[in-house]
Amino acid sequence: MARYIHLNTNWTQFSWESDEFIQILGEVRNLQGKLIGKLEVLGFDLMEEANLMTLTEDVIKTSEIEGEFLDKDQVRSSIARRLGLDIVGSIPSDRNVDGVVEMMIDATKKAEEKLTEDRLFGWHSLLFPTGRSGMYKIQVAQYRNDENGAMQVVSGAMGREKVHYEAPASDRIEFEMNQFLEWFNSQLELDSVLKSAIAHFWFVTIHPFDDGNGRIARSIADLQLTRSDGINQRFYSMSSQIRKNRKEYYEILEKTQKGNSDITNWLNWYCHNLLSAIKDADKTVQKVMEKHQFWQNNKDIVFNERQIKILNKLLDYFDGNLTTAKWAKINKTSADTALRDITDLIQKNILKKTDSGGRSTNYELV
Repeated sequence: MARYIHLNTNWTQFSWESDEFIQILGEVRNLQGKLIGKLEVLGFDLMEEANLMTLTEDVIKTSEIEGEFLDKDQVRSSIARRLGLDIVGSIPSDRNVDGVVEMMIDATKKAEEKLTEDRLFGWHSLLFPTGRSGMYKIQVAQYRNDENGAMQVVSGAMGREKVHYEAPASDRIEFEMNQFLEWFNSQLELDSVLKSAIAHFWFVTIHPFDDGNGRIARSIADLQLTRSDGINQRFYSMSSQIRKNRKEYYEILEKTQKGNSDITNWLNWYCHNLLSAIKDADKTVQKVMEKHQFWQNNKDIVFNERQIKILNKLLDYFDGNLTTAKWAKINKTSADTALRDITDLIQKNILKKTDSGGRSTNYELV
């Protein structure tokens, strides 16, 4: 057997044993339909809120998988601007944040458009607006040429590296990508969820770019899942699930890339994790509904802009505990002003002190 899957003859004639995952796939398809049905009942505004929350999580997590940590407020603000949403506390965002956001929105909002080489090059240029990956200059908006050696996925300290995978030589990329794009743009008698899983694996196995292959592979998969859902919004995040199981993700990719063209284990893993991602979407829907109910219940109470900003953070997400110091830092105000804002919310029965001890007093929603 060849060392890597792409060294096998006709390696893209993938095969699988459907019995291994057919039940899970059925559950995925069933939950997809239920989730979309539940969201459509919420109405346009709450669907947009859920879409914003999911896309924010997706962008954050697909970058974290690659070891890049983006500012959540910047990501949320960037997405809101591109979706035309007016949100409280919008802030400017960096170019690298805007690039990932634009790629993800293009993949979902324009999911029905053809996937082309030019579109992929556009995504790649969005990911690397400076022409560099970290400190290193890379080839942007073009396939790699391997002038510095074979494309390898490596881990470990210098001198003790472990090669997990070696991609096809660069002189094969154009042929391999033409095959991939022709397949992806064809109307096949293939379940749309399985097509998403296969596209993810196929693209990342070709590894056509100097960098960004994982993020683009996951965007292609999201594009196909958007088609599968039949609605150009995202309400569950496969990247979030992959981030939770990052070690497993790389292990199953490596194992499948070193096998023959039977990709049953990859499809099984993908379907199980997609099912978990859709189940987690219920938490997003619940959070959106709770946030909406909070503002409905308190619509007659007057809040200042600083209070609205923090309350929305508490309703959406908040890292750690809310203290006077954090309030002051987030709102760029004095500690005295922060304490007055908090005291006012306590008097209005919106916030309360927590029971937890410690050097600083913490606050939470009533």
